[in-house]
Amino acid sequence: MAFDPRSSESQTAQTPTPERPHRFAGTAHAIGEWVRTLASAGVYTTLILTFVGQIARVDGLSMEPTLADHDRLVVNKWIYRVSEPRQGDIVMLYYPANPEKMFVKRVIAREGDEVQITSGTVHVNGVALPDEFVPPEYRSSEDFGPQVMPLGYYFVMGDHRNGSYDSRHWGPVPKKYIVGKVQLRWWPPNHSRLF
Repeated sequence: MAFDPRSSESQTAQTPTPERPHRFAGTAHAIGEWVRTLASAGVYTTLILTFVGQIARVDGLSMEPTLADHDRLVVNKWIYRVSEPRQGDIVMLYYPANPEKMFVKRVIAREGDEVQITSGTVHVNGVALPDEFVPPEYRSSEDFGPQVMPLGYYFVMGDHRNGSYDSRHWGPVPKKYIVGKVQLRWWPPNHSRLF
C-alpha cells in the first residue's frame, strides 16, 4: 500500500485540536456555585429561625450571673409546641403588660403549683428550690404568696433575685406568651454554653 501524504494531511486537518479551558470560565463557575450555596444556606437559615429558632440578645442584668447584659442567645421556639415548659428552664417570653417587649427569665413554677417566698427562699409546693446558682449578693429577702398558678400559667423569675422585675411584680405568664427555651449562649465565644 502506497503512502499518500495528502490523506495524512487531510486527517490532520479534520481532527479538531482540543481547546484550552479559559481560566475565567472556571473561576466564574466556582463563584456561581459558591453564590448558589450561600443563597441556599440563607434560605434554610431564614426558615429555621422563623419556625424553629430565634437569635436574641440579653438587655439588662436580671439574669445575672447566669446571663450577662448583651449576651447573644439561640432560642428554641419549637420545643414548647411538643412539650411543656419545665421548672428551671430559661425562657424568652413576651412581657404580659406590654407584649411588644420580650424578657428572658427562669421558670419557677408550672400550672397548678403553689409558690411561696419566705425571706427570699423560694418554695414550690412546700419544697425549697435548690438555687445554689444564685450568689448571696443576688438574693432577696422578700416574702411572697402563697399563690397557686392558674391553668396554662407559669411563674418566672430572674436569677438576679434582688434586681429582677418578674412574676413577683406582674403575676404569672400565660403559656402563649412563652416564645421558647434558651438553648445556647453563643456570644461571647469564651462564655458559650448549652442550657
